[in-house]
Amino acid sequence: MDYMKLKEYWISEEEKSFKGWDFSYISKRKLEEPLPWNYDNIVRQYLKSNSILLDMGTGGGEYLLTLNHPYNNTFVTEAYPPNFELCKRKLTPLGIDVRQVFDDSCLPFENNMFDVIINKHESFDIKEVYRLLKPTGLFITQQVGGLNNKELSRFLINDFEEVISSEHNLENNLMLIQNQGLTILKSEECFPKLKFFDIGALVYFARVIEWEFPNFSVDSCFEKLCQLQSIIEQQGYIESEEHRFIIVAQKPKK
Repeated sequence: MDYMKLKEYWISEEEKSFKGWDFSYISKRKLEEPLPWNYDNIVRQYLKSNSILLDMGTGGGEYLLTLNHPYNNTFVTEAYPPNFELCKRKLTPLGIDVRQVFDDSCLPFENNMFDVIINKHESFDIKEVYRLLKPTGLFITQQVGGLNNKELSRFLINDFEEVISSEHNLENNLMLIQNQGLTILKSEECFPKLKFFDIGALVYFARVIEWEFPNFSVDSCFEKLCQLQSIIEQQGYIESEEHRFIIVAQKPKK
């Protein structure tokens, strides 16, 4: 095995650009175990055509647009500057209200404004979510838990320090949401497996998910990547454990 050629290839993967929240480039080079729930089905179960909708952390609006929700009833937030610019180009001309937001505790919307707030893998302040929801309004969130890919991160990164706390789990979030006064309609948690079939795909993934792999680079992690390459040669893949949970909560009538 020529590891110098492999290193050149891995560095080329490290330097690939990434837009929106679209992992199609490596979709055939990794495999995620299906979740026991379907986020899209849950959202569509509760979303009505006349609902005033907020999508928190919309990325590039990829998922939002699949809902075909009336654009004049649709609002989105996004913090990451390249994605925000993408949303302005793609969503604003449609009539969707796009806001750049950096502070979860201060969202630029009126009290009791939304029938449904959806949030897929985005941070949130439940006090602010409560303020924005209409009475009987719904908050639907699927979260990446604090244990996501943690063993792989610890293996790859020397002196690994977690950015997202391991305490970010279903139990603690249910407590926060219920303490704010919302009623839980659905909740579930799981730890699906994620397989990578080549190290280049892992390199691309780790560079994008920088909060899970802080200070990752091919140069600094080269020896560990070579060890993982040996595992792929033996068994055809490397495996990581993800962490997901979903909550549907409702604001009371009054």
